[in-house]
Amino acid sequence: MPFVENMVKRIQNASLLLDSSLGHCFADGLEHQDENAIYNCLRAYAAIDKTSSAEEIFRSAVVAQFIQKIISHGSTGSVNGSSGDELEQDYERIKQHIEDDCKFLLEISFTENSGLHVFSFLANSILKEVLSAIQKGKPGAFSPGRPVEFLKNYKSSLGFLDYLEGYCPSRSAVAKLREETVYIDFMKQWNTGVYFSLRFQEIAGALDSALTTTTLLRSQNSSNQEYSQSLALKQSISLMDCLRSCWRDDVLVLSCSDKFLRLFLQLLSRYSNWLSAGLNARKTGNASGNEWAISAAPNDFLYIIHDINCLVDEVCGDYLGHVLELLKSCSPEVRDLVKQGILQGGNSLKVLQPQLINSIVETLVEKSVEDLRQLKGITATYRMTNKPLPVRHSPYVSAVLRPLKAFLEAEQAATYLTQDLRKELVHGAAFEITRRYYELASDLVSVARKTESSLQKIRLGAQRRAGASSDVSDHNVSDTDKICMQLLLDIQEYGRNLASLGVDAADIPTYRSLWQCVAPSDKQNTISF
Repeated sequence: MPFVENMVKRIQNASLLLDSSLGHCFADGLEHQDENAIYNCLRAYAAIDKTSSAEEIFRSAVVAQFIQKIISHGSTGSVNGSSGDELEQDYERIKQHIEDDCKFLLEISFTENSGLHVFSFLANSILKEVLSAIQKGKPGAFSPGRPVEFLKNYKSSLGFLDYLEGYCPSRSAVAKLREETVYIDFMKQWNTGVYFSLRFQEIAGALDSALTTTTLLRSQNSSNQEYSQSLALKQSISLMDCLRSCWRDDVLVLSCSDKFLRLFLQLLSRYSNWLSAGLNARKTGNASGNEWAISAAPNDFLYIIHDINCLVDEVCGDYLGHVLELLKSCSPEVRDLVKQGILQGGNSLKVLQPQLINSIVETLVEKSVEDLRQLKGITATYRMTNKPLPVRHSPYVSAVLRPLKAFLEAEQAATYLTQDLRKELVHGAAFEITRRYYELASDLVSVARKTESSLQKIRLGAQRRAGASSDVSDHNVSDTDKICMQLLLDIQEYGRNLASLGVDAADIPTYRSLWQCVAPSDKQNTISF
């Protein structure tokens, strides 16, 4: 209808006139920082539900003027600002301009019971212009491809958001700011997922490179004196470097703390699996990427034991406290789960210690057995040679425990072997060497007795054929008795050598069996050296 159409046009013209007049009045008020004029204009904008118009005028008339001076559009630098894509100095200058040019308006809009809470100048004027300027002037600031610069800019941006939130008079105002579309868009610019992926490759790759070497590498004078003096191997230092990298200020993004925690535990697991695979390869003799374990000497395993103890003490001690402090904003339940996870990760290293000790023991035992095998020569010494009963121990006995003593007296053991570990290692080696001693000696005595019995039967048969009496007893000492006497003297000396290492031979079950195997009947139950 013509009347209605005419009214619509008149209303539109009136609305345009109102917008124009109100806009000029608001812009003039901003220019002169006239609080009364600004307050009345904002009330008018709120009444006609055109808050976005006021926010846009403030953005273009005030905010854009100083933002474009700090971050110029279409360039990779800034005018009298920071160089490259760094944002920290830019944010500092922006904060100063907000304090000088925007604070008066923000205070008016947050006036209590004014009805002006419907405006969001922080988001739709200030943050919107900042985001636009960075996107146009410094787009590289959002690129995670340069992790160091990305993290600096990300943390600076979070600091800037905290600064803006500081103008909010209440928690509800902060929550409202965070729900604004511009605020959400700003946070989306920071691709922390890609950043973490790059850090993951960097950190995990560094550990992998250290663990793929074919030999264990001793640490020298490392530049990181904080813990390098206590760790013996470069592989262990690399692990500690990588573990620390996960929670360093210049690496960690708290919003990705769950991912960094998982990486932290994966690093511990990778080191643990590397050790386990090496120990298994050593048992099977199949190197297949674990050449370091095949060629490792007892001292190398001592270094590893020392290092895992240092690593566990560090990870489950002060460093656990450091991680929990970083996560203090999390709930007690979450922090408790983090604590349990890290303690379990440290325990995965600790449980390898018995296997490492066994590897040292096995190597030392095999060296000792090489000398033990010389006892087989005792048979040739006394079999049918008419030699008298022995009166002193065999020369080989002094060499049986020599590998163990040499290991314990070496500089490495003095530096890295604790008293508890020394005791465990000595007892493990003593028990195993004695077991092998008993096996060799009992076999030798068994064969000697069987041979003696066979020769006795042959002798008796020959006497019968010759018509001689078979009742005549041979009161001479038998060759087997001489062999057993020699072995008795040997194990007495062996027992004295064990005592010098702090081991009571009588407490070793196989030593008692060995004693009973070679001792005469009147000494079977009395072990004496």
